Amino acid sequence: MTARNFLVRGLLSGLIAGLAAFGVAYFAGAPQVQTAIELEQAASVAAPADTAEGTHSHDSEGAGHSHDEGATVVSRHNQRTWGLLTGTLGVGVALGGIVALVSAGVVGRLGRLTPGQSTAVVALTGFVSVALVPFLKYPASPPTVGSAETIGSRTGLYFVYLLVSVAVAVVSVVVAQRLWRARGGYVAVLGGCSLFLVVTVVSGQLLPTVNELGDFPADVLWYFRRAALLTQATMWGVIGIALVGLTRPLYERDLADAQRRELASSL
Repeated sequence: MTARNFLVRGLLSGLIAGLAAFGVAYFAGAPQVQTAIELEQAASVAAPADTAEGTHSHDSEGAGHSHDEGATVVSRHNQRTWGLLTGTLGVGVALGGIVALVSAGVVGRLGRLTPGQSTAVVALTGFVSVALVPFLKYPASPPTVGSAETIGSRTGLYFVYLLVSVAVAVVSVVVAQRLWRARGGYVAVLGGCSLFLVVTVVSGQLLPTVNELGDFPADVLWYFRRAALLTQATMWGVIGIALVGLTRPLYERDLADAQRRELASSL
C-alpha cells in the first residue's frame, strides 16, 4: 500500500462525497438560502418611503443605469445548481486527497489498527476538528445575516478557532499514541479525547462570541444551520466510508502476499 494508491482512491472518494454533499445541500440548504434572500428583499421593499423618495430621482438616473452594468452574470438558478455542484466537487476532491495522504502517513502508527481502521479514525478526527468543533462556536449563517463591515473579523475568528481545533487534535492523537504503548487502549482513548475536549472548550470560551442575527427568523436560521452541518457530515462521512472500502482490497492483497512469502520461507 503506497501513498499513491491512497491518493488516487482518496480523490475518487472525494468525488463521490462531493456528489453526495451536493444532493444534501441542494435539497436541504438551498431552499433556506432562498428564503433568507426573499426575507431580505421583502425588508428592503418595506423600507420607509421618505428614504426612498430622498434617493429615487438620483438613483433612477445614475445608479439605476450602473446597476444594469454591474449586475451579476451568474443567475440564482445557476448558483444553486452548477455553481453549488462545482463547489462541492472541488471541496470533496481536495478533502479526499488530504484525508488519503494523512491516512497513508499514519498506517501502522496508531497502535494495532489496520489501515482501514486508521483511515476511519483520520476521517472521524478530521470531521470533528475541522467541521464540527468550529461550527459549534461559529456556526454558518445565511448570506443575509451579519454585517458586511465585520465579515473580516468574523472570518478571522473562525479560522483562528479552526487552527486551534486542528492543532489540538494532532497533539491529542500523538498523546493517545504514546499512552497506548504505556497504558493500553482504554487509557489512550480517554486521555486523547479528554485533552481535546478540555482545550477546545476552554479556547472556545476565551474567544469572543459573534451575535449579529437581529430579528432574523429563528426557524429559518435553524434549518439552514442544520442543513450546513448535514452537508459537512455527508462530505466527511462518505469520504471515510468510500476510502476505507476502496483501500481494503489493497490491504487484503498485501496481507495475502505476506502470508504466502512467510509460508514459502518456512518450507
